[in-house]
Amino acid sequence: MEDLKIYYIYHSCFVVETRNYVIIFDYFKNPVKNEKDEISLNEKILNTKKKVLVFSSHSHYDHFNKDIFSWENKFGIIEYILSSDISFGDELQNCHKISENETFVKDRVRTKAYGSTDLGVSFLVEADGIKIFHAGDLNWWYWKDDTPDEEKYMREYYQRIVKEINENKEIDIVFFPIDPRLEEFCYLGGEYFAESVKPKIMVPMHFDENFYICKEFKERIARFNVEGAIIEKTNFLLKLEINI
Repeated sequence: MEDLKIYYIYHSCFVVETRNYVIIFDYFKNPVKNEKDEISLNEKILNTKKKVLVFSSHSHYDHFNKDIFSWENKFGIIEYILSSDISFGDELQNCHKISENETFVKDRVRTKAYGSTDLGVSFLVEADGIKIFHAGDLNWWYWKDDTPDEEKYMREYYQRIVKEINENKEIDIVFFPIDPRLEEFCYLGGEYFAESVKPKIMVPMHFDENFYICKEFKERIARFNVEGAIIEKTNFLLKLEINI
């Protein structure tokens, strides 16, 4: 789709630009600027004539930064859709809270909040005919020192949420945490999601500077006929290999 652009900013923050919207997920911080950067987030927000939608999946410091409330746009009001665990002042009229299993619809954009295996929610956003899923901290968090009971609880909890998500067929883009701190289990949640939901594209996140994760994850989910995105650096325009 010619109107679609996806930019990786940092950590779990992405910008999805569609025909009518600039959608920003889980802003944490701007990485150190490089002359080869392919996007300036501040300039993009300030100068776009498209509607700007800002999502934050939960209040952890690496997924939410209150600086988002200081963002300005020359051409219109920015709308914020935030997990209900995030606190903000009542004076911010363009902020909307959402909890698990709730749906929020505005300006032809539909947002459904699903659960998380950590804090907050995950988001399924439908805009301009594109279905975008941002997992937040939803993952199969399998740590090497988990007890059998902890492993069973997490596995069942995660699989239940994925089953609910799978009721929405034909998800186009998924942003999903592939966290190398999980060591040999870091791909477990992503592979299960790819096999169960079969989105068109899965984009890794939450991997710090370990960009090698992207190539390995892409190879692992190819057997499910799911395309994996390669991220090479911060402030990066993704080169998608399939059309949506």
